[in-house]
Amino acid sequence: MNDNQPKGARAALPFVSKPCPICTKPSVERYRPFCSKRCADVDLNRWLKGAYAIPVVEDEDEDGEGSAPERES
Repeated sequence: MNDNQPKGARAALPFVSKPCPICTKPSVERYRPFCSKRCADVDLNRWLKGAYAIPVVEDEDEDGEGSAPERES
């Protein structure tokens, strides 16, 4: 450990640039994980339009029963 650092302090890790998920250019700290405002806006537009979706498997109702049977009049 360096004598200039306080006890228990960790050295700052350098920022490792991952590619932009939209255009694969190197990301920029200001727009991370994107490379530009344009790519950030493209991603936001995809979320708002519903292009991204989290897959869901629908199970039975929470109480473990299916829907109530229909009554005959």
